This record gives sequence, structure tokens and C-alpha cells, in this order.
Amino acid sequence: MQARQSRVRLIRRIALGIGAVAIVAVAAVVVTWAFTSSASRPQLQPATVDDDGFVVTTVTGVSSVAETDATAPDAGTVPSTEPSATPTTEPSPDPSASDRPAVDIRVYVDYLSASSRDFQAANAQQLSKWVSQDVATLTYYPVAMLTSKSNGTKYSLRAASAAACVATHSPDAFFTFNNELLKKQPDVDSDGMSDSDLAALAVASGVKDPKIVRSCIEDESFSSWAKNATDRALKSLPNTDGMSLQGTPTVLVNGTPYVGAPTDSKEFAQFVLTVASDAYYSTPTPTPGAASATPAATPTPAG
Repeated sequence: MQARQSRVRLIRRIALGIGAVAIVAVAAVVVTWAFTSSASRPQLQPATVDDDGFVVTTVTGVSSVAETDATAPDAGTVPSTEPSATPTTEPSPDPSASDRPAVDIRVYVDYLSASSRDFQAANAQQLSKWVSQDVATLTYYPVAMLTSKSNGTKYSLRAASAAACVATHSPDAFFTFNNELLKKQPDVDSDGMSDSDLAALAVASGVKDPKIVRSCIEDESFSSWAKNATDRALKSLPNTDGMSLQGTPTVLVNGTPYVGAPTDSKEFAQFVLTVASDAYYSTPTPTPGAASATPAATPTPAG
């Protein structure tokens, strides 16, 4: 009887030991799989990104966006830095459009931010006109400050990733898709669009490679980049004097932040004009006799 009880105890200890080893082995396999799976997914970087921003190359799809006040300043002339044509004794310099630097407009946008939506709705038409006339460069910086405001679906982050997908694989459709994301913005604290819905919206925006773009969006290929880009912006904004992202939209014109009403297109147009004029008049004008200057041709009066 004692021998039998000893064998039972021994068998029980062996079984418990084997069970413990099995549990440890399973845990090790799960942990290894998790790390391997994470490592196997490359941290992709959008191909067309520049300092975490996407330069608009083609402007389309804004004809039906918010109506711009008919009394607003002419969007085509707002950024012009050409001096007024007041007669003077000596003809003043009148550089051609190609001689004037384009106004640099940068917009940090969260696709769940109501203010970002309002700014785009009020200014999309004049922004598109300035870009099409080559008097301004326009760069959007998708960020995800409101990731926690969508019932756990991380809509802000997923939308930023989707924008990066379109900018990478179909840059000509980026402005349209960016505009549509803001135009069809879901409510804060709602689930927002699914990845499949975001992909469908991208296809409707005219992307050139629908299958590639859809796969990129549904796989959330740039979600890690979007999160890291947001973290970088919260620490420091590139080409600024120590500025950091405090909210969206953050709009910089030649590095100067716009602090006016996001819904006031006339105020924004005036701000752009002022910054552009300051940049023009602060540019040194070549003086006669400068050692390295090439004399400009003097216009000859007609006749």
C-alpha cells in the first residue's frame, strides 16, 4: 500500500511538472509569435512625405465645398506680392511671377477635428486657386491628436494612415481625398468610418491604383508612421523657431502661424497677403555697381 501511494505521488508530481513545462512552452510560443509578427510588419514610411507633410501637386474636387463669400478678396490675387503701379519718376522694379517666391502654406490637420473641417470648408476654393496659379505651395500634415475620441476604433489615426496611403500611391488624388475626409467627417465619440469605408472613399476620389490603395488603407500600413509623426509634431514643428503642435488646424504661412478665425476666408486671405508682402519687401533689391550683380535690362519705351 505504501509503495502504491508513493508511485501515485510520484506520477502526480511528474504530471504536474510536465503540465508546468507545457504551460511555459505555450507561453513562450505565444510571446515569440507576437514579437515575430510585430517584427515582420515593416514600419513603412510614405514615399512622398517631406518632413511628415504631403505637398499638393494637383487641386481638384472642391467645386461643391463650402461656398466662399462673393465679397471675399479675389483668391487669384491675394498672394500676389507685386508692388502697386503708382507712377514714379524712376521706374520701380516689377519682377515677373517667376521671380517672386511662392507663399508657403502648411496645414496640420486632424480628420476628426471640427476646426480642421471648418478651415478646409472655408478656404479650399481659394487654396486650390492659389496652388493652380503657382502663387502658393500647399502642404498638409495629417496628425492623430484625437485618436482616443472614436469609441476605441482609433479613427483619427486610421484616417491619417489612409491619407498617407493616397499621397504615396496616388498623389494627384490626395487633395481631393483630403477634402472628402474633412467634408464627410464623423462626429467625435462615434466609431467613424471603417477601413473599408475609407478605402471606398479613396477610390471615389479618383486614385489611380484602387487595389493597391485599398490594400494599403485596409492594412493600416502607415498607422505607425502617423502616430510617430504626431508625436514629432507635438515636440517640434519643422522650420519653425521652437514651435510645437498645440491643436488643429495649425496653419503656417511662410512659418508664421495664422491665429484668426478658421471659418473666415477673407481674414485668412488678408493674412496671406500681408505675410507675402512682407516677404517680398524684405527681399534685398540688387543695387547698381554691386560686384556680382548682372545689370537688368531696362525696358525701352514703345515707339
